[in-house]
Amino acid sequence: MSGTTGDVLGEDGVDGRVLRVFREVLGDEQLRLSDSTTARDVPGWDSLAHINIMFSLESEFGVRFTDAQLTSFADVGELRRFLTAAAG
Repeated sequence: MSGTTGDVLGEDGVDGRVLRVFREVLGDEQLRLSDSTTARDVPGWDSLAHINIMFSLESEFGVRFTDAQLTSFADVGELRRFLTAAAG
């Protein structure tokens, strides 16, 4: 299980879409994420997986991350808030 300090992402809406992408890319259907989750908290979330997650999120949400954004989000919560605003 990943770092779950704080609220755990739900299965619906933006949270559910984010969670599905992470589960698919990382190959872990039991993965749980919270706003405070970082790559250090999740086995298998290495640099290659990170790029695959970000490209998959671009496809899922119809957004494009800038080169700087690909590595600038501090945690899942920051990324989720960005995607919520973009989907809004």
